[in-house]
Amino acid sequence: MSEAKTTTNHDEIRKWVEERDGHPAVVRTGGKGGILRIDFGEPEETLEPVEWEEFFRIFDENDLAFLHQDEAGSGGTSRFNKFVERRSKG
Repeated sequence: MSEAKTTTNHDEIRKWVEERDGHPAVVRTGGKGGILRIDFGEPEETLEPVEWEEFFRIFDENDLAFLHQDEAGSGGTSRFNKFVERRSKG
């Protein structure tokens, strides 16, 4: 079973997403920014494409981290990802 990793590094996140043909997106809510998502092209009408700049602005303003898995249990490339709260150090 492949381990999940967590990062806040913008370059690592962008590389992981683009290697899987994903794109940054949000689900707009009544609040500020929206809920971040990665769009892998499956039809989901609530997703709104955004530029990386806006994506990472929302990411940082909400103190998020990116939890992701590089390899699936079967050995193939995994697209598992989730946005989680950053853990404070100390």
